[in-house]
Amino acid sequence: MASSGSTTLAPVSVEGLRLALFTDTYAPQVNGVARTLERLAAVIEARGGSVRVFTTQDPEATDATGTERFPSRPFWAYPQLRLAWPRRQRVRAALEAYAPTLVHSATEFGVGLAGRRAARDLGIPFVSSYHTSFVAYADHYGLGLLARPGWHFMRWFHNGGLRTYCPTQAIVDEVNARGFERTAVWSRGVDGARFSPVYRSASLREQLGATDETLVLSYVGRLAAEKGLNVALDALALVEQARPGQVRFLVVGDGPFEGELRARALPGMVLLGKLHGAALSEAFASGDVLLFPSTTDTFGNVMLEAMASGVPVIGADVGPTREQLQSGGGWLAAPGDPAAFASAIIALVDDRSRVREAAARATAIAAAKTWDVVWDTLLADYLRLHRPSLR
Repeated sequence: MASSGSTTLAPVSVEGLRLALFTDTYAPQVNGVARTLERLAAVIEARGGSVRVFTTQDPEATDATGTERFPSRPFWAYPQLRLAWPRRQRVRAALEAYAPTLVHSATEFGVGLAGRRAARDLGIPFVSSYHTSFVAYADHYGLGLLARPGWHFMRWFHNGGLRTYCPTQAIVDEVNARGFERTAVWSRGVDGARFSPVYRSASLREQLGATDETLVLSYVGRLAAEKGLNVALDALALVEQARPGQVRFLVVGDGPFEGELRARALPGMVLLGKLHGAALSEAFASGDVLLFPSTTDTFGNVMLEAMASGVPVIGADVGPTREQLQSGGGWLAAPGDPAAFASAIIALVDDRSRVREAAARATAIAAAKTWDVVWDTLLADYLRLHRPSLR
């Protein structure tokens, strides 16, 4: 963790830590939670610890060692996600063989629930993390009647551990108000070598039909209804009416909403599908403004990646997004209001200097969000909570 002076302290070592990580989503699935957990596993190994990941089977998985997968099937409502219900005896035997000093469940159902149960059966210290805003999803899908029993279950699940990690202070405040205990912020960082303005691609912008006068709006992430993509489409239709031909819409990702996007294809909209590596870096940096209309995300990693790429954000004015953009990395619009998003976009079409100024602020903000600081904070807490191995 960086000190206030010119020297930098050595990264926190986790030698002796043996983490069992239980999650229903993991690579090769592409989402913010899976990517963050994959990073967590890598950093623990790099800092002298050991990690065993317990997760769902995936037909695209090519794991070597260190990952145990349970039979699973696609979730009917969202085939990109998979569900598994591991046998209690198998999970317990696997934990006894691995002898972890700490168990971390990153999801509350299926595999994550199996990890909680096994940890408590064996007396192993247990922590959890809260990645999905239950109340926001319940509201979005009209499941208000399930909110009360749902919060009861969530409270039971998370309060059974020594710590519940949340990605933002806004989410800590939300769950504390619902009776959660022993919460802490586990924030997110960004890889400045991977996401940077240097990846801006003139050829990609030309492919989009963009000139120097065109405002390229982008969306990067899962294509799902709860991400607010209907709001984005309605807003862009309003912008096209008001400023015809002056914007392009670059969409990166896949998911169940892709058919709707294609059915409602707007002038200047290009869908690139799921991207990785240099292609993803170019897509981020080649836009001018990222649209983030989601009201259900607990952090929104793509906002930080966009800002590191020199791209400011127009986001819905909800707690986690407000927390990220409060230092000037973009603009807020009323959640669920296409007219508010359209108004923000039109203002930038009419005054591109605002985009350039915000881009400079966004890059500076992201530069301070290093993963090293994030990991030092989390891993130091892990070490306070784990039970040293007898091995």
